Amino acid sequence: MSTKTLSPMAMFLIRFKREKTAIVALCILLVMVIMAIGAPMFLHYTATDVDYNNILTTPSWEHWAGTDLYGRDNFARLVYGARISLSVGFLSVTIGVIAGTFLGVVAGYYGGILDAIIMRVADVLFAFPSFLLAIGIVAVLGGGIVNVIIAIAIFSTPMFARIVRSQTLSVLNSQYVRAAKTMGASSARIMFKHIIPSTVSSVLVYFTMRVGTSVLTAASLSFLGLGAQLHRRSGALCWHRAATLWRWMAICI
Repeated sequence: MSTKTLSPMAMFLIRFKREKTAIVALCILLVMVIMAIGAPMFLHYTATDVDYNNILTTPSWEHWAGTDLYGRDNFARLVYGARISLSVGFLSVTIGVIAGTFLGVVAGYYGGILDAIIMRVADVLFAFPSFLLAIGIVAVLGGGIVNVIIAIAIFSTPMFARIVRSQTLSVLNSQYVRAAKTMGASSARIMFKHIIPSTVSSVLVYFTMRVGTSVLTAASLSFLGLGAQLHRRSGALCWHRAATLWRWMAICI
């Protein structure tokens, strides 16, 4: 009687389906992503549309979160602002995943001095608080969304490199990797075909955690004037007119 061994990704999906909280969180995230991406299709207003006949109004069917000092729809501004936050979060962490996976699998597979160099560089980056490191990078490169993404990606890379390296070392001596080497498979094929797929579940877990942290980091940098410009900034779309916030707007936001 033969038994089928589940892949790490399959085991992750099985465990994920059992966690109702994770499923609810995923559904909420998907709704936010769909609303942010499809904002022009779902909303009748953009973030800059002005309605002088409805200034500082309370929530209504026409304006779900009311309007601001210039009659702009607050809900539309929140949704369009979320597009910036989600873009920064996902893009920066995705770059960190790609770079970290490459460095981690190379360090774990080849070992030796290459492993030592990569891990020592990662240790140096870990020695600095991530937010202070991001401030330093953005201060050198200049403000703007692109530089914020680069800064967040740089301090996201070391952790992904460590995770992938650890997973690489654990599967490097497995039977299927040894069999692939015996059959003459190239190192690139072994890494991309056998090793990297086994790291997906662990990387995916940390990826979801890192996106939220990246969004908060980007918002903090924007608050310090090092991120997006004021008219494009996610939180600042409503924050820079905070003096006009009423109780209705506070409840909605």
